[in-house]
Amino acid sequence: MERQLEPEAMDDELEVAAYDEMGHDTVNQAFVDDFLAIDAPTPSDWSVLDLGAGTAQIPMLLAEACPGCAITAVDLSSPMLSLARKNIERAGLGGRITLRMANSASLPFADNQFDAVISNSLIHHLPEPIESLREAVRVLQPDGQLFVRDLFRPACSKTLEQIVATYAGSESTTQQQLLRQSLHAALKLEEVEKLLADLEDFDGEVKVTSDRHWTLSGRKR
Repeated sequence: MERQLEPEAMDDELEVAAYDEMGHDTVNQAFVDDFLAIDAPTPSDWSVLDLGAGTAQIPMLLAEACPGCAITAVDLSSPMLSLARKNIERAGLGGRITLRMANSASLPFADNQFDAVISNSLIHHLPEPIESLREAVRVLQPDGQLFVRDLFRPACSKTLEQIVATYAGSESTTQQQLLRQSLHAALKLEEVEKLLADLEDFDGEVKVTSDRHWTLSGRKR
């Protein structure tokens, strides 16, 4: 099945609202738990950058789990960031999370600035993911942790539709289509492995971590 790219930024306010209302809770909590488990116990003063943070669901979970973490969340979509700001205030986490509009392929941060860079479900939006991964490594401190997770592209449309039915069967037609488009835009595992091989100054690995997700993790040299 060939890759079919999605728009790099989700700018339709109705789609953003539909995305925010989808049942991401279990997946997001697993992402945060798996990330924090790598360096347990979590350092109390970590600086963490979240690329493609969307409506800030993962930054909010991370802020609750790591009260001392300084979290910066970036996204390219103005509607996403607007809803993220509302979600953060509603959760009483204002001041704990810094929101920035930025392109992940050209980050407005200094070299070696963050202790960790995380990203969930961003890579499938990017026509050239290697550019954003290189930027992630650039802004990491030496020995800093990179933790990236996304969908992988199913081998055929039948498998894709089975995944949509399993994980979005009770969602709206719009929400089902969002997942369907994301699966079409996702990378194959061997494509992710190629990205890892092309990353300089980084030691890591790629693993299949669910029936639909891969995870790339490792450290800057």
